[in-house]
Amino acid sequence: MKQKSIAVVGAAETTRLGKIPELSVIGLHADAALNALADCGLKPSDIDGVATAGESPTAIAHYLGITPTWVDGTQVGGCSFMLHVRHAAAAINEGLCKTVLITHGESGRSRVGAGGGFAPRGGGSLMGQFEAPFGVTSPPTMFTIPVLRYMKSYGVSEEDLAMVAVVQREWAAKNPRASYRDPITVDDVLNSPMIAWPFRMLMCCLVTDGGGALILTSAERARDFPTRPVYILGTGESVETPLVSQMEDFTTSKAFRVSGKKAFDEAGISHPDVDHLMIYDAFAHLPLYGLEDLGFCKPGEAAAFIRERNTAIGGKLPLNTNGGGLSYMHSGMYGMYALQESVRQMRGIAPAQIAGAKIAVSHGVGGMFGASGTIIFTNEA
Repeated sequence: MKQKSIAVVGAAETTRLGKIPELSVIGLHADAALNALADCGLKPSDIDGVATAGESPTAIAHYLGITPTWVDGTQVGGCSFMLHVRHAAAAINEGLCKTVLITHGESGRSRVGAGGGFAPRGGGSLMGQFEAPFGVTSPPTMFTIPVLRYMKSYGVSEEDLAMVAVVQREWAAKNPRASYRDPITVDDVLNSPMIAWPFRMLMCCLVTDGGGALILTSAERARDFPTRPVYILGTGESVETPLVSQMEDFTTSKAFRVSGKKAFDEAGISHPDVDHLMIYDAFAHLPLYGLEDLGFCKPGEAAAFIRERNTAIGGKLPLNTNGGGLSYMHSGMYGMYALQESVRQMRGIAPAQIAGAKIAVSHGVGGMFGASGTIIFTNEA
């Protein structure tokens, strides 16, 4: 991708976040889309590219009255929206479309118009045959498998995992739209109900309703919009395995490493250049893996890096500044919310704004380390 040739000109989440029982899944997509269109002064008829996950792009285009010349229904889990950004940038550069709308909406809590939730996809599937018979049937029972090996290999404690949640709650306290803003301690986390060893409730993501949308166009056109353009500097994507038991190494994600390296190489930046970082945190261990697999920390050093408050308010690498999936919001596929916070930081309008931030990295996971997407943004033309 040509550096800075594509920009985000519209970005918005649903009008409300948390519990929205009056809106169905497609209604949440539409609410977010209309908010993003209003953000940059466009109408549905101005859109000629549509990408989404969790709902079909056909349904979204029809519902909004859009006739696209390019569509993308890539669905690899919660990082699908990072992949959509990457694919949309390529499509615009190639002249397949000019203005792309990426939408997300999930009724994760209220379940209005939603599917039946997470399941092993039937006895004939790979998961149904080779993992479900052993009790591996839901995200907490899957993500615990690699983290136990990681903890044993590197001497990471339950207190270290708890500290991730504590620091992110501190960021959430600065965000009026965060689901939970009250301070918590390591003891609070360790005393919360056990979900699946070693995860306590406060180490697990929220279950909420909401959504978000982004609008991308060429950097050349971006200067004509009322919003501050946020440029795409680098992108990456990869997948590893649909079975968590078949990861190459439980202490690291191959998809993370490949996606992150591709994005950094494309952006032409080094780690000290990064002012702001979002790492998808469906569970408390994911920031540890992200920090190490993206190259910010050496293997086994991320827990100490967080414990020493490098990612906290005032730290040298602000991480998950919206409060993350643990305290801000998590409707099921969190990647869109990580992208939204990166864009807010680059626009200079985030509730917990990082002064002078010029480069932001947004990194996502799909499935249980099954997929990954990485987007690097800048606000410098």
